[in-house]
Amino acid sequence: MDATYSVLGEVKKDIIGRIARAISKAKEKGEFPPELEAQVKLEIPARPELGDFATGVAMQIGRIIGSDGRSAAGTIVRYLDLDNSPIVQVDIAGPGFLNFFLDRSWLEPAMARIWAEGPSYGKTGYGQGKKVLIEFVSANPTGPLNVVNARAAAVGDCLASLMQMAGYEVHREYYINDAGNQVRRLAASLEARLRQVRGEDAQVPEDGYHGEYLLDIARELNEAKGDEVLQMAPEERLDFLGRYAVERIVADQRQVLLEYGLKYDTWFSERKLREEKAHEEVVEILKAKGLTYEKDGALWFRSTEFGDDKDRVLIKSDEKGSATYIVPDLAYHRNKLQRGYELLIDILGPDHHGYLSRLRAGLMGLGYQSDVLEILIVQMVRLKRSGEAVKMSKRGGEFITMRELLEEVGKDAARFFFLMRSPESHLDFDLDLAKLQSNENPVYYVQYAHARIASIFRQAKESGAALSVGPTEVNFSLLKDPSEVALMKLLAAFPEEIHEIAEAREPHRLIKYMTDVATAFHSFYTRCRVISDDKPLTEARLYLARVCQIVLANALRIAGISAPEAM
Repeated sequence: MDATYSVLGEVKKDIIGRIARAISKAKEKGEFPPELEAQVKLEIPARPELGDFATGVAMQIGRIIGSDGRSAAGTIVRYLDLDNSPIVQVDIAGPGFLNFFLDRSWLEPAMARIWAEGPSYGKTGYGQGKKVLIEFVSANPTGPLNVVNARAAAVGDCLASLMQMAGYEVHREYYINDAGNQVRRLAASLEARLRQVRGEDAQVPEDGYHGEYLLDIARELNEAKGDEVLQMAPEERLDFLGRYAVERIVADQRQVLLEYGLKYDTWFSERKLREEKAHEEVVEILKAKGLTYEKDGALWFRSTEFGDDKDRVLIKSDEKGSATYIVPDLAYHRNKLQRGYELLIDILGPDHHGYLSRLRAGLMGLGYQSDVLEILIVQMVRLKRSGEAVKMSKRGGEFITMRELLEEVGKDAARFFFLMRSPESHLDFDLDLAKLQSNENPVYYVQYAHARIASIFRQAKESGAALSVGPTEVNFSLLKDPSEVALMKLLAAFPEEIHEIAEAREPHRLIKYMTDVATAFHSFYTRCRVISDDKPLTEARLYLARVCQIVLANALRIAGISAPEAM
């Protein structure tokens, strides 16, 4: 079998091919015009009574040729070759939907593939090894990570895992904004805190960082070299304090992300980029291409030539001739592409709407294709307890820290809840629900399905049932209850789901999928007694339970959530 496709993918490809051939025959017979072009897409209907697959291609053809969809559907069915096919019935529904009903023959190899591939099940070759760099979180190193950072971390890490499963070569990167005005403000804030812990009357600058986390850093610094630091010349002192604070804060960010189960391939420094004059190179390239002009003492980039809504300032008209933020950002993305990545995905916060058009224009100005960059926006999070919004953290300043959230609800609940909604949607995070140890809690509900399967196997072992009867020994025909068939169809769809979710960049759909699997398993468990005196039936149902456990474990792993054996 082509490693690109799942068993379900092969079945879909076969049905699409049969529909395409039927359309071609209708064109040969003069029933469809010879120039007709129609795109065949198969969907899984929302209700099982509507079949295993459905397509609206007949309605598409009807619109093109000025006919009704049901008539076009009848023509397709008339020329449809069903020899050596799992298709047992084709219905024409509504305005021309074609609904396909399959026999169970395709489910047996699908379940066998899950058994054989185990932890690798779900992997496909759709991505063809394309090199992708996903940059996410990349919070300013001026304070602890907050809950929006935690949401971005869950989304970015899950998307990276999804794309890896879909056949891409994916790397995770964190961009450290350790240069610029925010670092100078951080340095000035730390100096004020250092003087405070030494008993001096010092105030944190109004535009500085007021969170109490800087007090801890100041106390540590004071014990190590407080006298030495305050004896430095002002500029030297600010440079040292900026570096010192960034180093300590980034170390804390790394640690909390590790506790979250997230490990980056690269931590990339903006300071290093500036030291290499990469930002100056970008300006010179754009100048050399004739894509800049001077106006009001500033240097502008003709970004409207590349689809932006207005031209952008590159170099300000101030005394220092300071570069705007777009310059180092372009230098950074150019660096990514110079490292050989073919697709860049940035996951950014809600304050970055409109950022894509200007950054994409800059990359096009530098000579890159428009589709080399994608940006996903992660919206705000509101924490709620007892129905009320949670107030700010004293230690974090004007936000709840990521560490505080993890200490309260744990890694698994945090990741699951952050992934439940589309990143572009605002999220209300119910702390009480996240801690609930019952099926009302959605993460508990999914994890409990995995734990219940583990419990079944412990019971089976105690009863002496065969635990490892595989696809060649099990009597597959015994799995015929509607709940068993529904569960198998869901499990067979996993590789296709992974591929489609990865391509759509919609990791929240993984949560829906695993919840659907958990629901289907609980239904099967309720309707069907797994361990009984009927040995062949027990073995068949244990086999189904095992492949379900594999899929649940794989889905949870992709989401960065644990798959417990007991709860």
